[in-house]
Amino acid sequence: MKVLALDTSNRPLSVAVLSDDQVLATTTVTITQKHAAHLLPIIESLMKVAGLKPADLDRVVVADGPGSYTGLRIGVTTAKTLADTLKLQLVGVSSLATIAANVMTDNQLVAVFFDGRNDHVFAGVYRIKDQQPVTVIEDQHADFGDFLKRIADLNESVVVLGELSAFSERLKNVLADRYLQYPAAFNLPSAVQLARLGNSVAPVADINAFVPRYLRLTKAEADWQKQHPEEDSSNYVEKV
Repeated sequence: MKVLALDTSNRPLSVAVLSDDQVLATTTVTITQKHAAHLLPIIESLMKVAGLKPADLDRVVVADGPGSYTGLRIGVTTAKTLADTLKLQLVGVSSLATIAANVMTDNQLVAVFFDGRNDHVFAGVYRIKDQQPVTVIEDQHADFGDFLKRIADLNESVVVLGELSAFSERLKNVLADRYLQYPAAFNLPSAVQLARLGNSVAPVADINAFVPRYLRLTKAEADWQKQHPEEDSSNYVEKV
């Protein structure tokens, strides 16, 4: 199976082209957030390096969140367009699980954090089983202190990855010798890992209905809720 995988969920941009388990071409860019400008040229370049044409692809795998609103929209929209136009299978994989998959130690507990601002985080906890991250605490948008307590209550050594600069001291203080730090490269998303995880996921049934997993309200949704406190916000766009 020929797979194109792409992750634009946060500042790093990672793309890979695989044939089954063989990596044909991959690149990860960390110095720019202009994903809209760089994503398609990178895909085109990697496809050329891999010696493939778009019609050769079977599946596109995209990191579907959580993460940056803009980044997620770019990645998911690109993946949906390619899947619909080329009649490809479309698979979404957690952005947090993709980073957790960098750890291969069996039975290891792994927590992944993205900075959600205002001392909130997007976070999830996984256990590595047969080189696959299995959910222990589901992906969510949460107060950092509350989520850290949930990790501490597991009372296990835990590898902590992701965007940690704002939280590292509290992680060390609370988890003490149970806090395991890996080299900085493990904090980066890998489209190769994304593709590997996506190979074991069933494709979405309805490409048009596929949307990012933001895990928190967008500003427009939050504003709408404030203006309509008595109304159901699940379909606020239709109600405006």
